[in-house]
Amino acid sequence: MLIILGVVIFGLILLYVLFFERYFVETNSFDIGKDKNKCNSEIKIFQVTDMHLKSINYPVFKVAEKINSASPDLLLLTGDMLENPSQLPLLDQFLSLIEHHIPKIAVNGNWEIFGQVDFQKLNTIYKKHNCLLLNNESTQLEIGSKKISITGVDDFLDGHPDINLALETYRESDYHIVLSHCPGYAPFIAHRENTSIPVNLILSGHTHGGQINILGFMPHLPGACGGFIRGWYDFPDSQLYVSKGVGTSIFPIRIGARAEITCFNLFL
Repeated sequence: MLIILGVVIFGLILLYVLFFERYFVETNSFDIGKDKNKCNSEIKIFQVTDMHLKSINYPVFKVAEKINSASPDLLLLTGDMLENPSQLPLLDQFLSLIEHHIPKIAVNGNWEIFGQVDFQKLNTIYKKHNCLLLNNESTQLEIGSKKISITGVDDFLDGHPDINLALETYRESDYHIVLSHCPGYAPFIAHRENTSIPVNLILSGHTHGGQINILGFMPHLPGACGGFIRGWYDFPDSQLYVSKGVGTSIFPIRIGARAEITCFNLFL
């Protein structure tokens, strides 16, 4: 009897590790900006990161479904969407599942660089789906009556991020978000040369929330984390949010780090 019970418990743990935390993607939602009772504008922004696309499976369909259902004003992709050039068609398929009219902005992660993805082909796919790929540069969008700036830096682990170069194309806005795949670059953003340009929010991924996180014990963390693993971190003039992402890297399991997409309700 004890042996049977042990087998059942082991099977349930294995099911949870291999299936539940990977295939059930949670949506975490946060209110940011001003007090929502004192503002006249709400902008909905979604962040998706670290999909590591290997197939168009159930979690991928669910992510697209959740995005389309929410119909955000802006979708931000913070890197490691794919790992090698053979997966470019999968990225094309995933983006085709998302409503074309939703503006999208992306940055590269370490795997796009390490996997030697053809950036010209990658950029072509992004453009096809109403997505702008940023590399050490800034862009501005008008959403309703508000101007939102998005600055994207190159990957900190395998690329050449330069926040000061990126801010050369910044234009004054009502709110400013910086996309940096690796959270370890966040202190460099926070202590940039031109502090007269505000940075309200930094969005990162890369860590998978530890991916295997057993009561705080994480046997493997990728480089360039900087000690920022998941959730919110405060800097003197900005905040950092590190998403746990959707896919897995190296090991095809998640423990204590449920797959995530994030919704930011920006009140201005």
